[in-house]
Amino acid sequence: MSHPFPPGQRFHELSDLLGSYANVDFTFSDTADAPGPALSAYLRTAARDPARATTAIRQIDDLLSIGLFSEEIADEVECLPHIRPPMGTSVEDCLRVVRDHLHRFLRDPSRIPQVNPQSSWEWNERFPSLGQLLGAYFHRDFSDIYASREEALGEYVSETPPEDRAQAAREIGELLAMVSSDQELITAGTALGLDVLPPRGTTLRTWLESVSRRISEQ
Repeated sequence: MSHPFPPGQRFHELSDLLGSYANVDFTFSDTADAPGPALSAYLRTAARDPARATTAIRQIDDLLSIGLFSEEIADEVECLPHIRPPMGTSVEDCLRVVRDHLHRFLRDPSRIPQVNPQSSWEWNERFPSLGQLLGAYFHRDFSDIYASREEALGEYVSETPPEDRAQAAREIGELLAMVSSDQELITAGTALGLDVLPPRGTTLRTWLESVSRRISEQ
């Protein structure tokens, strides 16, 4: 049966949710009483936009009603991160547990404790525009492409719409306000794709502040 969803989009939010598990250990670790680290990360992210959890529930119900191994959704399911269920359980069992936790969350989103991101998936969900900047322009192959950090920033500025640059600058400010220690800032930067050290004699915080000013220029 045909459906109105573009290829790969029928379970887009479920794919994002499962991406959190893939980033941790590719295993469902939730119990009926408590979410595991991956689902906890998703719930903290959804607390900023509870509609995401509503969409995830709808997509889980859609998948379970049709059947995980239905030919109708075989291509869609193949595109999802493949997460291992614990021994003696099925993926469907695990998704029902996930759905129950999502329902509980939606009854009271404020009960989710807000702590700083705990995985690279969560850091990138929290700071997507900054992740795009750092991961696409300051990755491990940086020195093979750019002669300097300024050249990379110049290319970013020329290729990126002003509204996206403004969002990245806002996210830099939010990150610097969120993270107090230099070590956690380094951890966050690495999770967001940063593989380039700041200039000699400059802290990562100071460099990010200068990046924010540069990408905000018109």
